Amino acid sequence: MSTNALQPKTIGGNNNILEVIRLKRADLRKSDRKVAELVLADPKRVINATIAEAAEWAEVSQPTVIRFCASIGCQGYQDFKLRLAQSLALGMSATHSVIDADDTPAKVSEKIFDYTITSLDWVRNHLDPVQVDRAVDALAKANRIEFFGFGASGIVARDAQQKFPLFGVPCGAETDAHQQIMVVSMLKPGDVAVVISNTGATLAIIETARRARESGCRVIGIVGSDGPLVEFCDIVLMVETLENTNIYTPTISRIAALTVVDILSTSVALRRGAEHVDLFTGMKRNLRYLRTSTET
Repeated sequence: MSTNALQPKTIGGNNNILEVIRLKRADLRKSDRKVAELVLADPKRVINATIAEAAEWAEVSQPTVIRFCASIGCQGYQDFKLRLAQSLALGMSATHSVIDADDTPAKVSEKIFDYTITSLDWVRNHLDPVQVDRAVDALAKANRIEFFGFGASGIVARDAQQKFPLFGVPCGAETDAHQQIMVVSMLKPGDVAVVISNTGATLAIIETARRARESGCRVIGIVGSDGPLVEFCDIVLMVETLENTNIYTPTISRIAALTVVDILSTSVALRRGAEHVDLFTGMKRNLRYLRTSTET
């Protein structure tokens, strides 16, 4: 048997079996769904169970458990348990990270870390590397870069505005609708507008992207879903997250978008070469004078 045959398969670019089960659950046969619900309800219990125990707990036959494993892309029960262990190592699925009113601070900490780690892994497996490369090319060649966003997306825009001026390119971030229209009206070919929206449906951001496109500049969209904003973007970075509607859940879309900004800024920095590294090193050296000395 080849080594590749032993490697766990990915489904839709995702290697987190808990999220695969969550997404495929509605499409499974009724008996297979009972196994899925058992796993999602208590994965830590199932990971230590024999196939006979899993069948008994789910109130199905052992062949049904085997069929369930195949339906989610696993090569048998042992392969399923291996992938389940890997998923638990990444962090529990978003299904298990809903904050309860009586959770202790320790439990809240555990759930938020699990939720964040799992969601970021999901983004990593779904982010299109071709689109990332196109975005880096556009940003590296830009004469001017402007970031646009509201709310949590506005925080991402401000973070990006801190990083990209380090490359010697004029850069701004606008989080006010009136200022956005004023700034985007002054853009021209050679400039890049980065529009940020988790829903991809914010009207003011759509209008900003439309005007940016009309000005002849490149438009990069950092979006969380395939909304109307996508139609006005030349390059689309789909930052899909496992967003949860629970009121206590942290805004993982913001964290994911901030990570994408780090990917873009780091990649652009690498394109700048040794000269940029020297300038950046000098900047970091100058910042040391703003800190207290630790020398005795």
